[in-house]
This record gives sequence, C-alpha cells and structure tokens, in this order.
Amino acid sequence: MTEFISHSIEDTRKIASDFAKTLHGGEVIAFMGGMGMGKTLFTSALAKALGFEGAVSSPTFAIVNEYRGGKLPVFHFDMFRIETWEDLDSCGFFDYMEEKGVMVVEWSENIDSALEDGTIYINIEKLSENGRKITIEGGGF
Repeated sequence: MTEFISHSIEDTRKIASDFAKTLHGGEVIAFMGGMGMGKTLFTSALAKALGFEGAVSSPTFAIVNEYRGGKLPVFHFDMFRIETWEDLDSCGFFDYMEEKGVMVVEWSENIDSALEDGTIYINIEKLSENGRKITIEGGGF
C-alpha cells in the first residue's frame, strides 16, 4: 500500500500520471471515495498519460466511456446505479475485461463481489478543499 498527499489538482494529476507509467494493460482499478473526491480528475490524468488526447468526463449517465488512441485503451465505468449482476452484464463489464485495456471503476463498492484478485484499489479522501490523501493498494506502484 502506498499513500500520497496531494495539496492541489496539479499534485493529483502528477500522482495519476506517474501511476499510469506502471500500467501494462489488463488492470482493473477500483476507486473508493465519495462524490467530488477527484476520481474523474485522476482518471483524466491517467488517460492523458497513456496518450489519450480527447476529453475525459464522468460516465455517470453512459455507465462506461471508452478512451482509445493511446498506448492502452481506458474503459471508465461509473457503477453508482448498478444494482444487480444483470445490470453489470448488460453494461458490458465482463466483455471489457477481455480487451486487456485499463478498466477504471468509480463506485466500485457497488460491484465488489465481481472484482477479481489483482484488482488495484485507489481510495481518495478529502483533507481540505483541494487536499487529498490518495492510497493505492495493489499493482506495481
């Protein structure tokens, strides 16, 4: 387990960018942390560090956004409204696992029983308006 203290948005972007350098494809990254913690900001910096040049936004209504065109594809999920195995299957979650991209899962606690061994957990806690404690458990970071 590795902990970081971010004092600013720029710090969070740097942590995410450095973390992205450890990814090889096939990783599942499960975010923990409430609304407004910086999960989408972290994902945006991660996708950009992997070479994606477009806009990154929260997949709240789409459930999954795909970011392709970089070193690795990034599949960004929001599981806030996922309640059943059928919901999880219908959004293509298990199909995306076969693509060997990087799966980033917000509200992962809603699908914890579907996450496999080897999942990387990132917890983001608010310390101040822009300050965050970012804990990464698993992976090569």
